[in-house]
Amino acid sequence: MMRSANPVWPGHPYPRGATWDGEGVNFSIFSEHADLVELCLFDAKGRREVERIPLREQTDQVWHCYLPQGRPGLIYGYRVHGPYDPEAGHRFNPHKLLLDPYAKQVTGRLSWSDAHFGYRIGHRQEDLSFDKRDSASGMLKAVVVDTAFTWGDDRPPRTPWHDTVIYEAHVRGLTMRHPEVPPPLRGTYAGIATPPVIEHLKRLGVTAIELMPVHAFIDDRHLVERGLANYWGYNSIGFFAPDNRYLATGNINEFKTMVKTLHSAGIEVILDVVYNHTAEGNHLGPTLCFRGIDNAAYYRLTRDNPRYYMDYTGCGNTLNMQHPRVVQLIMDSLRYWVQEMHVDGFRFDLASSLARELHEVDRLGSFFDILLQDPVLSQVKLIAEPWDLGEGGYQVGNFPVGWAEWNDRYRDTVRGYWKGDGGLLGEFAQRLSGSSDLYESSGRKPYASVNFVTAHDGFTLNDLVSYDGKHNEANQENNRDGHDNNLSWNCGAEGETRDPEIHALRARQKRNFLATLLFSQGVPMLLSGDELGRSQHGNNNAYCQDNELAWLNWNLDSERDKLLSFVGRLLDLRREHVVFRRRHFFRGHAVTGADEKDIVWLSPEGREMQDEDWTQDYARCLGVYLAGEELIEVDEQGQPLADDSFLLLFNAHHERIPFLLPSFHNIEAVWEGMLDTAIADGLATTGRFLPGTPYSLEGRSLALLMRRRRHW
Repeated sequence: MMRSANPVWPGHPYPRGATWDGEGVNFSIFSEHADLVELCLFDAKGRREVERIPLREQTDQVWHCYLPQGRPGLIYGYRVHGPYDPEAGHRFNPHKLLLDPYAKQVTGRLSWSDAHFGYRIGHRQEDLSFDKRDSASGMLKAVVVDTAFTWGDDRPPRTPWHDTVIYEAHVRGLTMRHPEVPPPLRGTYAGIATPPVIEHLKRLGVTAIELMPVHAFIDDRHLVERGLANYWGYNSIGFFAPDNRYLATGNINEFKTMVKTLHSAGIEVILDVVYNHTAEGNHLGPTLCFRGIDNAAYYRLTRDNPRYYMDYTGCGNTLNMQHPRVVQLIMDSLRYWVQEMHVDGFRFDLASSLARELHEVDRLGSFFDILLQDPVLSQVKLIAEPWDLGEGGYQVGNFPVGWAEWNDRYRDTVRGYWKGDGGLLGEFAQRLSGSSDLYESSGRKPYASVNFVTAHDGFTLNDLVSYDGKHNEANQENNRDGHDNNLSWNCGAEGETRDPEIHALRARQKRNFLATLLFSQGVPMLLSGDELGRSQHGNNNAYCQDNELAWLNWNLDSERDKLLSFVGRLLDLRREHVVFRRRHFFRGHAVTGADEKDIVWLSPEGREMQDEDWTQDYARCLGVYLAGEELIEVDEQGQPLADDSFLLLFNAHHERIPFLLPSFHNIEAVWEGMLDTAIADGLATTGRFLPGTPYSLEGRSLALLMRRRRHW
């Protein structure tokens, strides 16, 4: 390794990272407490360190230089000198090669060894030892990129929130087993951009794909040593670089091409982002990036003993949102993905941790103030996972205007209702109608609620109706990991069975869940593969299963093809009828110029629900009338919208219930059956029925009827 023989100019403190300007490369990195920062350059394969350049310029705690001979493709890292004093919060160790926090592309894989740790493994206290082994040979490295890309006429779809349908997917899992995706492209961004995948998303009718973490991440050492991987990717180490294991071409423009292709199909791209913690873990974790650059600045440390980390995430550390440079890092990352990569929004993992100004969650924390005033980020979709693992971290309903939230109260209520639990009619009605109890008082709209029944974390839809308990033995943790309270029901047998009655009941339950989700007010989110009947064989925590257990199976038998067609039909109905995707909460009374209420809750006797009806623990059956013909809604151009009126009937009881169809005094009409989940494929219309006559609502089923003027 040689000292610099190339020209080195002072450069500039901004922008951060390595920036190619067409003539050379500017390098810039923040460290408040460092004594010296060295830029390390590597050969073309990233194996050998060929040059080490001290950054002699420092501006406002930012170290920088400019290499006039630097070019895209240059591979680099940093070594940072300073005190190694864990009791004071400092963990500098120049023997450890560090990844640039602003790296736009990462090369190589992390090859775990004890050299990645700043202290000597085996010592009881990490401050009593200092490891001098060099980590560069097995370390990830950054690559200088040329950001030029021909976007052409690419435009963000800008789908209104109330028209949005989200499809949560994993880049690798979505395409690894797709027979029509070319094998070299499977499991990559390029694979998602192929015609068969695009056609599937369009056939479904989803408007946005929410990708599980694509930021550069690492596989935990303990997983690698057990032959597993961090499949989900909630272990970020680089907030600007798309993870290179999903690059078929090795070029980050592949990600941009994917976005452009999805946009051409009218599909938005939302990224699941993990800014709450990093892959460096707790005080015994490795030194890979932030810890070695400036531990005391980047992480929340305990006040009484800064050797330890405040852990609101369950992952060992929490990023320090109290430090302006950390907030700047996250804001720069978000803007980069919007402006440079053209993504359309973000889902923030454990978002409550980002609101912690001191110890408690602060709903008006500076991070949210900054986001909402930002001219770029305030215009994209912002979705919170509204909890973390710290005290007071559960904040469903408490995020500011401008944010949507994953609504786990929706998930749990809908699961409990269709499982057959009692005493849920009132809660079920709240969730079905948009959760106004959570969002309306703060000035938010129904689309603040991202409704879901299943997500990556937990059972798939198929497993939700096939298993009473988790079966996570493949994770090699003695089935101790994952949730125990799944609100699931196996319909009579645990796991796979040949019993045709159980098969039929499970298929009906899946249709019940999907129809409930897609006819609820708010933004529905489908878990990738649920429309195909995907199973993880009872594993409700497949975070470490990068194999066929977690990948989608695209081989459709007749039953799975019927399910796919059923989901498509539900989404067609949702798209065609504004009554299922209102922009405003129901009023529950007659609106101006209308003779009837905009929503009416009905008992099986065909009468409006009374207070005592909601409190009956035995009740499992409910109807809801959704007025559409005089709906007071307007479109984006201010034009009034009218729609058909619908009746939704729900029966979570195990026996058939005759539901008396309501009549409304001012309209001569009939009820036309649109779908019934008790029918084998759920799609066939069920005929026409006069008001005042009973509809035979099968046990554990849902029916949708449309009101039509009587012409016969």
